[in-house]
Amino acid sequence: MEWLIEALGRVDPMLATASIWLGASVAAVAVFKRLGLGSVLGYLAAGAAIGPSGLGLIAYTGEELHVAEFGVVLLLFVIGLELQPSRLWRMRSEILGLGLAQVLVTGAILALELEGIGFAHAGAILVGLALALSSTAFGVQILRERREMQSPYGRRAFSILLFQDMAVVPLLALAAFLAPTGDAGFNVADVALGVLAIAGLLIAGKVALPWFFRVLALWKANEAFTAGALLIVVNSALVMQAAGLSMALGAFLAGVMLAETEFRHQVETDIEPFRSLLLGLFFMAVGLSVDWGLAAQNLGTVLGGATALFATKALIIYALMRRRGSGWRDSLRAAALLGQAGEFAFVLLTIASESWLIGQADSALLTATVGVSMALTPAAVIGADRWIARRDRETGHDGVEPVVPLGPGRVIVAGFGRAGQIVARMLRMRGYDLTLIDNSPRRIRMAANFGDKVFFGDGARLDVLTMAGAADAKAIFLCINDREGARKAVERLRERFPDQLILAMSYDRFSAIEMRSAGADVVVREVLESAIDLAKRGLAAMGDNGDLEALDEEFRRRDEELMRLQTELGHAEGAKVMREKYELSRSG
Repeated sequence: MEWLIEALGRVDPMLATASIWLGASVAAVAVFKRLGLGSVLGYLAAGAAIGPSGLGLIAYTGEELHVAEFGVVLLLFVIGLELQPSRLWRMRSEILGLGLAQVLVTGAILALELEGIGFAHAGAILVGLALALSSTAFGVQILRERREMQSPYGRRAFSILLFQDMAVVPLLALAAFLAPTGDAGFNVADVALGVLAIAGLLIAGKVALPWFFRVLALWKANEAFTAGALLIVVNSALVMQAAGLSMALGAFLAGVMLAETEFRHQVETDIEPFRSLLLGLFFMAVGLSVDWGLAAQNLGTVLGGATALFATKALIIYALMRRRGSGWRDSLRAAALLGQAGEFAFVLLTIASESWLIGQADSALLTATVGVSMALTPAAVIGADRWIARRDRETGHDGVEPVVPLGPGRVIVAGFGRAGQIVARMLRMRGYDLTLIDNSPRRIRMAANFGDKVFFGDGARLDVLTMAGAADAKAIFLCINDREGARKAVERLRERFPDQLILAMSYDRFSAIEMRSAGADVVVREVLESAIDLAKRGLAAMGDNGDLEALDEEFRRRDEELMRLQTELGHAEGAKVMREKYELSRSG
């Protein structure tokens, strides 16, 4: 036993802690996903299991949640990348109308309830507004997992969350104003600093960010591109924090500024692994931070409080959504998604406690209540889905809310060279919504001169194609000038998206055979059609223009037969069998 203690003493504490965090997350998320409960609840359970209230493997110091909040910052940056400024402007009525109404109505009702159970007036106002804010991390993560960010209820839910993030600054000012020791009140200089910080970030994002990434792309500095994306997120968050604003808001604005540039998909691809890891860390830190022992001692109070909080917020959101014209299904989904209190409540509850607006015991119980309300979210979302499905079965309804038709659909064209340009022009003539990808800054600039919006990215990378929407695309055209990369792209796409329609342009016969074997549905050789057309035109110009269409048809039949034989037997053997067959037919 002594040798084991001695061996453990040589273990690096940081690596040991990382091993515990990662091991717990992998085990819990795998189990919860298998049970259909989602990854968020899995992370929460993992944090609770390894924390002081569980196995005691990790001691909670408060720094864990602070560091993990950067996952929320990255999440808001990625969301910003998906929202062009023009689209954000179109959402203004939802953000300012629905979002503002939700915060004010929910905050007022919760404040009245808190005052009714004995809270002081000032404390009830601050805590009520703090609890009115929902969790951006939970809401957006669940929407992304379910691919419902672009659904009608998903857009409205996100509008509410976005306004809540914007409300962080006024609530911090309100906390200072309400504090009985408050020597800080409304400060015009602080407001001006915040406005200047936002304006400066927007200007820098519009002018400097595209230039910054364009230089990295021209220099083909792939590793620096990833580091550059993280640098932009960190600096945007720091600027907002220095101005007294939300770090997540700064990252969101930086993402919005990059959303209309050609680097959107590549930046999102590079950020995604860090976002996923740190956001998982955030959910685990929430599970770790909750004093589950205190919650167990006051189980009725905490569980009843969390349930009452969730029900109150859900009813208000449901009513507001219905008033704004949403169907009952979408209203119920949004209510289930946003009924919890958010991560910012932890910050405001600490401030309220330190400012003597509420007692420390009340702060501890409310913190546990917030954590439990978060844990209720995945179950509430699943419950809402099952309730809707049961009602639809009873009424014979198909469960689909009416939506506006979106046209023929979205198509991805990877590679905007000679072939990709022609494919894109023809598809656009048929009304398809195109996502064009190329890794040449020169071609991207040339395309922009002719009005084509091409995103920077390596079309041979599965993660880039996934971020570009490969899962939901009607078809993917691979027109990239990389024989090995194209083959690997087909293999990976077919493995990840078995039912996706994949069409590929190949360099020659040999690469065409490889891509067919890899799983491409349609493969066309780069020079095949133009060479056939040239031969037919040449024969006609020489006066040998009889039965050219029959010749064309016979050539294509033989070419396809040769392709099949070479795929089955190999290049040389297939060509030999084909040659012998037609030599015999001629001699016969």
